[in-house]
Formats: sequence, C-alpha cells, structure tokens
Amino acid sequence: MKLVGKLVGLYRIANGLTQAQLADRVGHQVDTIASIEQGRRSLLPDLASHLDQLLGTKGALEMAVGNLPEVDLIPAWAEQYLDLEHDALALSWYDNQVLPGLLQTAPYAEAVFRNRVPVFSEEEIANQTEARLQRQEILRRSSPPTISFVVWEPVLTLQLVDDEAHMEQLRHLRACAGLPGICFQVLPLNSRTHAGLNGPFTLLETPDFQHIAYSETQRGSLLVSDPDETSILAQKYAMLRAQALSPKDTVGLLDRLLGER
Repeated sequence: MKLVGKLVGLYRIANGLTQAQLADRVGHQVDTIASIEQGRRSLLPDLASHLDQLLGTKGALEMAVGNLPEVDLIPAWAEQYLDLEHDALALSWYDNQVLPGLLQTAPYAEAVFRNRVPVFSEEEIANQTEARLQRQEILRRSSPPTISFVVWEPVLTLQLVDDEAHMEQLRHLRACAGLPGICFQVLPLNSRTHAGLNGPFTLLETPDFQHIAYSETQRGSLLVSDPDETSILAQKYAMLRAQALSPKDTVGLLDRLLGER
C-alpha cells in the first residue's frame, strides 16, 4: 500500500501538480490524496484508473493496485476500514455475532476483547477497548453520518457481561436508536427469511461518494470496492432491512427486554 502511495506521489510531481490540484482534477478531497500518498489509505481501483488517465501512466497504478500482496488486501487490524469509517457519509451495518462496535458500551467491548484467542494482555485489552470507544465519536459529530444497523436477535441475548452490564448495554442501544441519523433494526429469531446467513458485513459511502464494502473473517478482514460485489451486498442489505422488525417495533422489543413494557 505504501509503495502504491509513493508511486502516486511520484507521478503527480512528474506532472507538475500539487496534491490540491490533483484532488481538484479527480473530484476528491486533498486529504484523500495525501492519505493515499502516505500509505494510510488504499488507492481504490476506480480512482487508480482515473489517475492513470489523468497522469498518463498507461495503467501502471491500476496494475499495481490489482497485484497488491495479500497482506495489503487483508490488513491485520483493518486500518484501511477504520480510516474510511471515520470519514464516511453513510454506513449500513449487519451483524449476527456481536453488537456493532459503534454501539458497544465499555464493559461489552472489553468482554469482546477478553474473549479473544490467542488472549490479549490486560494492557492490550485496555488499549483496544479505548480505541473502539473513540470510534464512536462519529455518532456525536455536528454532522454525523447516516447509519443503518441490522442486528440478528440472538446477539441481543448473548450475555458476555454480568446482568447489570447487560442491562446497561440494552439501555445504551435504546438511547442510540433515538439518535438523529441512526436507524436500528433487529432481525427476529423466528423470521423464516434471512438474507445474511453468510455472515456480517458493512457498506459505506465515502466523502468522495465511493461505495465500499467491508467484511471480517476469523483470520483477517477484507475491503471490497468492485462494483459488482458491492452491489450484491447492497441487495442483501436491502433484503435484511425488509425482513427485520421496523425501527418502531425494534424499540418495542428493547423496551420489553428492559422490562419497561
């Protein structure tokens, strides 16, 4: 990823362009170009193709992106995704294993990391928990992203924490469901249709209006920018939203779990 970024910078300079000028010509933010050149953000295939045309590099960048080694395609801690999540205009998130990281309380997040195998040290658990909570700052931005969550019902009853912390987590979900720009839905356990049986995934829209998908496996994570693949996942997500309880009925379910109805 860093090598690709250095190539972008080299070709840009060879064409006598500043980062701001290049960003303006490709319709992206200057921070995006800077992050790519510094190796902090992936160069996605559609942008690589655009840059090749603009800079006269005869497909070199698109070829470099298409032949990145696996370690760049599946980063150990999903740094690429976290960078994109921080700046996203919109997120669509399906989870069927644990609650989405953006909705986890501190005790719940700590329990998730404490269950990791091989185990984390206490320091690593604390650091990972803190980093997860910091991600949630995007929910409190003056202009927060539009976020849709669909969660399979068993996740709500998975009790990784004690009774008090479990109820705290449910109350937190109830509060988050009322935040502006957030839609929280639960796919009920008794639903006979389920478009997400292949596992969790996230869709996001970047400030440059690119559509990216993200999924995790047992041993890594994967960013997907191919339009055909992201379209398939978008279709799955649309079906999941239709199969899930409405936001109003989801709040009713949370209230029942909290003993308020």
